[in-house]
Amino acid sequence: MSLLEQYEQQYATLIAEITIQIGQISVVSERKELYAKIDGGLVEAQELLEQMGLEIRELSSIQRSTATSKLNCAQVELKRLQNEYKKAKEDSLKGRKAQAIDYEDYYEDVSMSHDQRQRLLDNSERTERTGNRLQEGYRVALETETLGAQVLGDLHHQRETIQSSRARLRETNAELGRASRTLNSMWMRAMRQKVILYTVGSFFVVAVLVSIYLTFSSSARKA
Repeated sequence: MSLLEQYEQQYATLIAEITIQIGQISVVSERKELYAKIDGGLVEAQELLEQMGLEIRELSSIQRSTATSKLNCAQVELKRLQNEYKKAKEDSLKGRKAQAIDYEDYYEDVSMSHDQRQRLLDNSERTERTGNRLQEGYRVALETETLGAQVLGDLHHQRETIQSSRARLRETNAELGRASRTLNSMWMRAMRQKVILYTVGSFFVVAVLVSIYLTFSSSARKA
């Protein structure tokens, strides 16, 4: 597992914990410690995003594009949690003020109210949805990364095939050049032989004609 993947898993776990803690703001009595945990978690989450950004710079162009998209989604999710945390604190403060006004009713209703239970259920569902979205994002990112690796492998194979074809083409061109030179040499040799043959034949014909002429000329003088 790469360092970037470790950061991603740590971030997903941390975000889930923060989401649960935010949901507990409205139901716990001692909120100071809970606020400290949430504040620390948000700071740690931001640091993890920064570390992920540094790791992404070292990736290839295809991997960097996918990882950057995931990082952007994570930043949006962290911003949403920060806003949700701020709103939960404000709601809690308003609730405490209202409880201070109606101090007696606060102690009479020590059990969890319907609204509080509903809010806790909503937060749990939101946590589950957040986890599902993160898992889906990781799955898509892994599939994209695998596809990118396959494409790079195919391109590398095609490049090797093209280079091999070019090498064979150069060898074929060289062989054709040698064959062409050989044919030209054979053709020139054949032409020289034809010229020699025609020359010898011409001399032979002339010699025969001269011999015939001399024979008939000698016979005519004797007669």
